[in-house]
Amino acid sequence: MEQNNREYDENQIQVLEGLEAVRKRPGMYIGSTSSRGLHHLVYEIVDNSIDEALAGYCDKIEIYINEDNSITAYDNGRGIPVGINAKMGKSSVEVIMTILHAGGKFGGGGYKVSGGLHGVGASVVNALSEECTVTVKREGHIWQQDYRRGKVVEDLKIIGDSDETGTKVYFKPDSEIFEEIIFDFEILAQRLRELAFLNKGIYIKLIDKRTEKEEVFHYEGGIKSFVSYLNRNKVSLHEEPMYIEGIKDNISVEIALQYNDGYTENIFSFANNIDTVEGGTHLVGFKTALTRVFNDYAKRFGYIKENDKNFTGDDVREGLTAVISIKIEEPQFEGQTKTKLGNSEVRGIVDSFVGENIGMFLEENPNMGRIIIDKALMAARARDAARKARELTRKSVLERSALPGKLADCSSKDPKECEIYIVEGDSAGGSAKQGRNRKFQAILPLRGKILNVEKQRLDRILNSDSIRNMITAFGGGIGKDFDVEKLRYNRIILMTDADVDGAHIRTLLLTFFYRYMKELIEDGHVFIAQPPLYKISKGKRDIYTYSDAELEKVLQEIGGKDNSTDIQRYKGLGEMNASQLWETTMDPENRILLKVNIEEAMLADEIFTILMGEKVEPRREFIEQNAKNVVNLDI
Repeated sequence: MEQNNREYDENQIQVLEGLEAVRKRPGMYIGSTSSRGLHHLVYEIVDNSIDEALAGYCDKIEIYINEDNSITAYDNGRGIPVGINAKMGKSSVEVIMTILHAGGKFGGGGYKVSGGLHGVGASVVNALSEECTVTVKREGHIWQQDYRRGKVVEDLKIIGDSDETGTKVYFKPDSEIFEEIIFDFEILAQRLRELAFLNKGIYIKLIDKRTEKEEVFHYEGGIKSFVSYLNRNKVSLHEEPMYIEGIKDNISVEIALQYNDGYTENIFSFANNIDTVEGGTHLVGFKTALTRVFNDYAKRFGYIKENDKNFTGDDVREGLTAVISIKIEEPQFEGQTKTKLGNSEVRGIVDSFVGENIGMFLEENPNMGRIIIDKALMAARARDAARKARELTRKSVLERSALPGKLADCSSKDPKECEIYIVEGDSAGGSAKQGRNRKFQAILPLRGKILNVEKQRLDRILNSDSIRNMITAFGGGIGKDFDVEKLRYNRIILMTDADVDGAHIRTLLLTFFYRYMKELIEDGHVFIAQPPLYKISKGKRDIYTYSDAELEKVLQEIGGKDNSTDIQRYKGLGEMNASQLWETTMDPENRILLKVNIEEAMLADEIFTILMGEKVEPRREFIEQNAKNVVNLDI
């Protein structure tokens, strides 16, 4: 210990200059060096173009995924300033591309409203790219500067003339930084579509030169079109979304909402195009006003009697899809991920806008008002029934003796080392119980397929034995009462057969977790077991393979199939004995587990709605479009 203290002196203090800090700790600036961080590079560049659009100078953005997985992004804005920055003694282009926290968004008058407020976007992209080139059309000329891993190759120079204005950024992500450099068209399309909705009238085009696939995002209806898009796979209760817009105290407010016949709420809030996933004052103002307006309306027209309880927020938001978008000059972001809006003045402004406009809508559309109120009344009755069912479930969680009879629990009481396998059927459950390590592995067999929660209210869901058994076994509660800190197991592992029924059961389980225990997935507690498809026996050697391709590879390696080769195809987990199941699927030293993640909540919500919702046609289209991507039934 003393030796370490002596070694810690002035020689251990490092100063990282320029963009070295970004390359040394990329996760601090883009979150990670995984696929998410890779795609974030594109968002940083596009956000600069969107800021030009917010300022009223840009209406066209094009993004190209090049054949070598480099990116070219173009906009027809004013173009990055090319003059010499007096403070730095360099061109403004070079300052923006090579110096952190430099840009036109810090009160210099360049932008009133901006999404990118930290001034790190372009410089971070430059720092994390093998090569980067910026081309600017401005002041009658075409200017260009090249960079390599954040360092300037040569000074900004004129390469031609042009009467147009705009900025083009080419960059190739650095293979020394990122785990892989393969851009996903659909991931980029999701964010670009979102930006086009949030900025009505803007034209955004995404072109993939690897596949010649391209898509244009252009919505004159803005967030009203956004809500229609989000509800396209659901049965809407009114044809056109309600739409509110206004400006007060230099704060622009846009809200669109539409009810569907489902049981979950989907509210997405944005501030300056930033997805405020943790909500904030704009969301609080919206929810407060919506609940007040519907209670006032219900009382005035006799839907709620004098002595009846008021609707709760959950009652009036059942089946609601809404988008809230505000534009503000000085946003204050809070929360762990800086995605919660904290401006106190926004709450009152949104509250008053919603109160006035929704109330007026209900007055002018009494039939629509009655439909929504009837849905809220049914939700209130179901809420009361669900409360009683939840209390029974909560009580059983507290009583150790009340754990499900089917559950084979583990002996350890430390949740951090414990895991539970959700197993399909009694046969596989029997093998799993015999083969497991009883110290830290618990087994909960399910009988058949669980309820499709996408089509049911919470009171019906809580009456399902299988679902109640899982809630009780996990120990964390359900819905708004769910507390991930109270989980009895650190890993929840879905172990089902590698066939259509097994895939269906996995989807039903994941839908339940996503809708009512979302933190399970967000915090990385849900896994999918990977049992082998084949057992190859030759002589005294047994080899397990997990796909048809792997089977063929192993057969080639052992000299092909002959009379001494026995191949067993496992149709279900129940065909394995306890030792085989342990060796291949449950032994932490050998098993393969897939962690379930939510990369994009909006996209995940859409897929669950398509696969498990009421509408048949979207489900058929999804299966037809994605069937070509399926090699076998392994997940």
